[in-house]
Amino acid sequence: MPDDFADTRLASVAGAIAEPARARMLCCLMDGHARTGTELAVVAEVSPSTASVHLAKLKDQQLVTVLAQGKHRYYTLAGGDVANALEALMRVAGLPRPAFEPSTPDRLRRARTCYDHMAGSIAVGMHDHMMRQGWLDAGYQLSEEGAAYLQQLGLDIAPLRKARRRFACACVDWSERRPHLGGALGAGLLDLLIRNAWVEPDLDSRALGISREGERQFQRIFGLK
Repeated sequence: MPDDFADTRLASVAGAIAEPARARMLCCLMDGHARTGTELAVVAEVSPSTASVHLAKLKDQQLVTVLAQGKHRYYTLAGGDVANALEALMRVAGLPRPAFEPSTPDRLRRARTCYDHMAGSIAVGMHDHMMRQGWLDAGYQLSEEGAAYLQQLGLDIAPLRKARRRFACACVDWSERRPHLGGALGAGLLDLLIRNAWVEPDLDSRALGISREGERQFQRIFGLK
């Protein structure tokens, strides 16, 4: 019966949330930032192996998603419906929504290189703006409008599409724990920013300095301050 199935499904999801260690993990992810299994083990006050079992349960119940990046696996809530449900439960329980507090030094947190593309809060903001404008879709396909706008800025898209690597992809930012733009498109965009002197690489670190012109352009194009 459909009703029986709905009841069973609801009970299964509720049971996954109700376990205290898993509830702590989900509450931690409510700030919208990704965490590794090791970090969530600390939050839940369980061993890494126990955390893996809990996270597998949450993934099976479609409460979290995982993104493998290098040797790390980053966990996030599986969408807005999950976040809304958890927020409603937190309000019923009288709990505040948790805030994310990064520990990265300011000069690295705002703008830096990540391999051959840009990372930091500005890069995350650029990524989010491109998503909101529909320049990139959920599968990181570049729209015609997005391609036209980036080419207007001086970015040659054609050779980036022919590169022997992914054209565009999400790369979890280790300070913001949200995606910035990776792949050939991310690398091409950083190269454009450097050529336009909007950012300037630091000689002794991965930090990127933002020029006055860069500050103006990031605000004009991406709405960033």
